[in-house]
Amino acid sequence: MVLNAAQPLVQAGLLGEAIDAGPALVFVADEEMRFLAVNYAVCDVLGYDREELLGMRVTDIVADAKAEDDYARMVAEGAGAGRSTLRCRDGSQREMDYRASQVTLAHMRVYVSVGLLV
Repeated sequence: MVLNAAQPLVQAGLLGEAIDAGPALVFVADEEMRFLAVNYAVCDVLGYDREELLGMRVTDIVADAKAEDDYARMVAEGAGAGRSTLRCRDGSQREMDYRASQVTLAHMRVYVSVGLLV
């Protein structure tokens, strides 16, 4: 089957599926640090179901004492990058390098962060 990637809906669908199934950790959160979306890699690494994560805030999984300040700076500047220590469901911790930026989706200002484990 040959897909016409030039078709916007086909392209958007493929991109969404690729991000959801891809190897990078992808988080979407609002200004109050509530998760609005996460991909499967986040669930796999942290050991939570997607529904559980969608009821959480960034500070529920980021073990860094400066997480709230870092997030506030990212919101103020519209972008950020760094390293965070993630707290897994089983109590273990994983380090992640991330890049984040503000985007507008469905007329909402949200913050998308893409991370790779180190």
